[in-house]
Amino acid sequence: MIIEPRMRGFICLTAHPTGCEQNVKNQIQYVKSKGEIAGAKRVLVIGASTGFGLASRITSAFGSGASTIGVFFEKPATEGKTASPGWYNSAAFEREAHKAGLYAKSINGDAFSKEVKQQTIDMIKADLGQVDLVIYSLASPVRMHPETGVLHRSVLKPIGNTFSNKTVDFHTGNVSQVSIEPANEEDIKNTIVVMGGEDWSMWIDAMKDAGVLADGATTIAYSYIGPAVTEAVYRKGTIGRAKDDLEATAFKITDKLKSISGKAYVSVNKALVTQASSAIPVIPLYISLLYKIMKAEGIHEGCIEQIERLFSQRLYTGNEVPTDAQGRIRIDDWEMRQDVQDQVSKLWAEATTETLPTLGDLAGYKQDFLNLFGFGFDGVDYNADTNEMVEIDSIK
Repeated sequence: MIIEPRMRGFICLTAHPTGCEQNVKNQIQYVKSKGEIAGAKRVLVIGASTGFGLASRITSAFGSGASTIGVFFEKPATEGKTASPGWYNSAAFEREAHKAGLYAKSINGDAFSKEVKQQTIDMIKADLGQVDLVIYSLASPVRMHPETGVLHRSVLKPIGNTFSNKTVDFHTGNVSQVSIEPANEEDIKNTIVVMGGEDWSMWIDAMKDAGVLADGATTIAYSYIGPAVTEAVYRKGTIGRAKDDLEATAFKITDKLKSISGKAYVSVNKALVTQASSAIPVIPLYISLLYKIMKAEGIHEGCIEQIERLFSQRLYTGNEVPTDAQGRIRIDDWEMRQDVQDQVSKLWAEATTETLPTLGDLAGYKQDFLNLFGFGFDGVDYNADTNEMVEIDSIK
């Protein structure tokens, strides 16, 4: 079939297998070009199929020669209907890893469930014995709680007051005002249940009890802080409460891991175009302005550049891991530079539908968005007849 991008609001309903494969190959090539990282050799990535999780798996495998297990919840293709991009990404990753002689297996299922945790533990025991690094990079809007059976949904809302500010429809370039009503207590609690640290802690508890965490094992979860302009709806809103909970959980997990000299960290990463961030009002406008500035300064990074720098310049330098006053690794340091944020604030005040094409990098935003689904890559013939039915080697 000829596969083209088909949009509905802030999501793309199709994905291109060859384009997703090219995306993975590009990331692998980048990591290999940066040289070897003296990192972990047995790695579990929970949320391994897109974004920071995929970049973590690629960096571990092709930067450190690691054996990797990836856990994700993706949709395979059916005749005439494409798979989700994460499915195609994972298929391409496994193929490239196996070509390079690297162990790589995947589990497709609900990472919040007890069953998938047990399946993962069984695979580690059978194939790797133990793991040295656990990356927790789940980004789901819903969670079925494994103890109560209650389905919780996260919301993106401010707390206390209605939030009003500029946003942009990145498809049309139309800049408009958006208002979001404040959350109630139930909204806040549900968002913390879905996006906070409880499930991360459950994974580590289950793995430690099963004896599959090696001595000195490290676990990392990813977070975001962001600038003043997004603060009310993000860091001081419902998602911010969940991130606070996630960050507090790192200290609790570190206490639990003392007996095996293990450590838990939260890495605060840069704002990037993801399926999740594209749906958050204000964020697309902020990112388009930020990209313009960071590209001009020569400090722009995508997922793979961020994670390669996290591994090579923070986690595995041979020295103590540098953290801020709250114990967090800061790999958003270039984004949050004062000169960068001062420029963002100036451009924000000037941004309108008419001025944004000059002030911001909306074209770069759209390109990155299309890339998420395997579209817009050089060297891919998008007019070619493409087989949508792609298998993941370890999931047959």
